[in-house]
Amino acid sequence: MMDEQFPTGEGTPALITWYRSTGLTNKDLAQIQAFSKELQQNPVEHQKTVVPYDKMPLPVVKQQVSKDGTTFIQTVLMDSEATSDELKTSFEELEKTANGIFVDKPFDQKVASKDALTARTTGPAGISVDATELFSDADVSLLIGTVLLVLVFLLVIYRSPILAFIPLIAVGFAYLAVTPIIALLGKEGVITYGSQGLSIMTVLLFGAGTDYCLFLIARFRSQLHHDENRYTAFKKAFSNTAGAIALSGFTVMAALLILLVAKYGSIHNFAVPFSLSILIMMISSLTLVPALLGIFGRVSFWPFVPRTEEMAKAHATKKGKKAKLHRENRFWHRVGEIAAHHPIKTFVITILILGGCAFFATQVKYTYDTLSTFPKDMPSREGFTLISDHFGAGQLAPVDLIVNTNGEKTDLRANLQKLDGIANVSVEVPSTKNPDYRMYTIELSDNPYSNEAMDVIPDIRNTAEATLSDAGISQKNVWIAGQTATQYDSRAVTKQDEALIIPLVIGLIALLLLAYLRSITAMVYLVATVLLSFFSALGLGWLIIHYVMGVDAIAGLIPIYAFVFIVALGEDYNIFMISSIWKKSRELPLREAITEGVGQTGGVITSAGLILAGTFAVLTTLPIQLLVQFGLITAIGVLLDTFIVRPFLVPAITMLFGKWAFWPASAPRNDHLRR
Repeated sequence: MMDEQFPTGEGTPALITWYRSTGLTNKDLAQIQAFSKELQQNPVEHQKTVVPYDKMPLPVVKQQVSKDGTTFIQTVLMDSEATSDELKTSFEELEKTANGIFVDKPFDQKVASKDALTARTTGPAGISVDATELFSDADVSLLIGTVLLVLVFLLVIYRSPILAFIPLIAVGFAYLAVTPIIALLGKEGVITYGSQGLSIMTVLLFGAGTDYCLFLIARFRSQLHHDENRYTAFKKAFSNTAGAIALSGFTVMAALLILLVAKYGSIHNFAVPFSLSILIMMISSLTLVPALLGIFGRVSFWPFVPRTEEMAKAHATKKGKKAKLHRENRFWHRVGEIAAHHPIKTFVITILILGGCAFFATQVKYTYDTLSTFPKDMPSREGFTLISDHFGAGQLAPVDLIVNTNGEKTDLRANLQKLDGIANVSVEVPSTKNPDYRMYTIELSDNPYSNEAMDVIPDIRNTAEATLSDAGISQKNVWIAGQTATQYDSRAVTKQDEALIIPLVIGLIALLLLAYLRSITAMVYLVATVLLSFFSALGLGWLIIHYVMGVDAIAGLIPIYAFVFIVALGEDYNIFMISSIWKKSRELPLREAITEGVGQTGGVITSAGLILAGTFAVLTTLPIQLLVQFGLITAIGVLLDTFIVRPFLVPAITMLFGKWAFWPASAPRNDHLRR
């Protein structure tokens, strides 16, 4: 409607905020006028219009300076179709133009400088550029940090320089394969993606991908202690893990594909890149990793080469040393024994811990304030702070209200002025195409990106519709535009997506578990445990973010992001462990099967969990609050799954159910289960 009825107002505002702590001088204002004239005569790329301050007398310009005389806002409308990268180039040209007029280069001056003219570009255009720059700067450092973290973890866990690089090679090839595919799909218009999604994809690929490799490597190493022939050992290791790896990969991939049903673009756009990266990584872990392990064999684990008892003795004799026989680490067996022998006590303690953390999830406050995710020294945030301190936060991004009056007179401006949360309402401006259409520019009292500002949007609509109705005009003739209205819609759509995606993800994972385990009972409690770990992670994350980091509210997109990853990835570990218990239960009583299952998978799942949590924790080093919060909460969720849910809670519940854990399938050995 803005484009149709008010075409001169189209464009994305860039607000150049001029500031001098001791007060703007006449010379400053004259130079701003000269700058305005230069932009009119030689506009930068993607510039649409600029306010002609050079044609105004100096006293008129002075009237637009803040009351304390320190700040002036210059509006430049940019092409709304221009991308953030294109706008960034335009801003660089704009600053270059300013440097030719202002001797002291105001865009380079610090806001805290005394008696120095400073300039910052903010407004919707400036915020968009800064957001893109934050993510693009983060990509390289994120990749380097993730690779180094995974490498260090692998070296500590396996103490083998060769083996440490095998998962990295597999993940690296997957990364090199998926990146051009995503780029091609984006170029052809099949998918849309952003820097934010690529950052998370990098973490997901290295974290989850390394996990899949570890599951196979750990089983191969264990088998090498029993089989002299490395190919026989690998064949057994592969057959025992390939199914669990494939199911884990398909579970995560399918859960991520559900994001396609989201209407909110940022969520919807994650689906294909994320699921494609998991698919390629799963293929790599089931093909390239086996090939590399087949080539290197036992040498992969050098200098701590796994050997059978006979091979160890022969090797020691050759070296003239006493043979060091392999002793299986019994720590996780003891953990399994605790859950298997004391299931009620284990269940109660873990539920109290997780439930206590989950309680704080009810206290979480959410925000859709884009600016709050920026570092305080970002130009657009500094510019907003200047506007907020010296004019009023609402001037950053006013709300535009358009109504069709059908030629009738109304008291709309007066009625809007009475609303709480509104600082000022402009005089109505008729459309040049149809004077029945009137536009009001509304300045809000609060930060236009805040929840408080968004809550005013329905009040504006209701007041406008009621006013038109009183004048006998159809209530449908009301349109609201602006950043605050956009965020209001974003919040509404996000909540709709949550209500749709969360049940779908739960249902999908439940079906996959049911197909794999053929047990309704196990499916129900496995899904319930990861849901509990999600709410526990959200609650514990809120405690840290709010009370330790001092953040008043977390980003509104965090719950749906964290839910998909914590639930899907957390179920991975349950699948890997429970499949081991299921196989052991064919030969052993359930109590012993649980002990052996936890003992056999404990080490590798712990290693995998630490690596996965570590990779997500790398996001907390970035200067982007959205990724910091997402990385922290997801890492907490993975750790809770790794150290509480998987080794204690799930085995305890399995033991409590006994033979009913397999229902409706028959228990493998009912005589053993009765023990």
